[in-house]
Amino acid sequence: MPKAVTESAESGEMERALRARRDGGSKLLMPYVMAGMVEDWVEVLQAVAASGADAIEVGLPFSDPMIDGPVIQAAGLAALERGTTVRGVLDRLATAEIGVPMVIMTYYNLVFRFGHRRFAASLRESGVKGALIPDLSLEELDPWAAAAGWAGVETVLMVAPSSPPERVAAISARAQGFVYAVARMGVTGERSALDAHALAVVRRTRQETDLPICAGIGISNPDQAREACQVADGVAVGSALVRRLLDGEGPEGAARFVAELRGALGP
Repeated sequence: MPKAVTESAESGEMERALRARRDGGSKLLMPYVMAGMVEDWVEVLQAVAASGADAIEVGLPFSDPMIDGPVIQAAGLAALERGTTVRGVLDRLATAEIGVPMVIMTYYNLVFRFGHRRFAASLRESGVKGALIPDLSLEELDPWAAAAGWAGVETVLMVAPSSPPERVAAISARAQGFVYAVARMGVTGERSALDAHALAVVRRTRQETDLPICAGIGISNPDQAREACQVADGVAVGSALVRRLLDGEGPEGAARFVAELRGALGP
């Protein structure tokens, strides 16, 4: 178990890194990779980091993924069929040299079964800087937030297009690291055009916080990433990358795609 972190996670390592990039004039790029979906998934993380990612979302496979669309679900199933476990993922990350902050994306059932403090401590010991738990509501956040703060893990929260102003304010007040602005209602997946709600939800969130704001869900290509970053500080891109990995493109294909996104957003 790590010692309790005395510095507030509100100014944690990931937030400082993302703020520095943003304040230096760069747009943030955050790819998503499902842990264990392919044999060389750690090499994929290293490849996308080297190709311009500012942070990486690392998904933990779960049998009932409520916001994941068909592509991410297929990746999660592939990971589970390969015997991927939470402990195994964190052990791999603990010895990997990725070079950018990692955010674990998982569902609360896995956190609860692990135990709040044990899970938070395990993330910290594995070098993970943040956690995104989309099915953990603001009203039930406190037990996890206390354990995460003790371990120095930043809790990333999501704002949806349907969130009323008072809830956007409450979420923004509790978020750490960055705020994930959900660009469209529904599950994850590639889209032919950026949803009309995407820019609006970022603008509403910006009224409540100076944290970096990254738009995600439905952002599929360099043009959409560039459009979202007209108002967002950055983008999270998942299904479009995961599909390439499911198609067998490997670390090299992942690196090419992330380099294309980086090129569209600037250095």
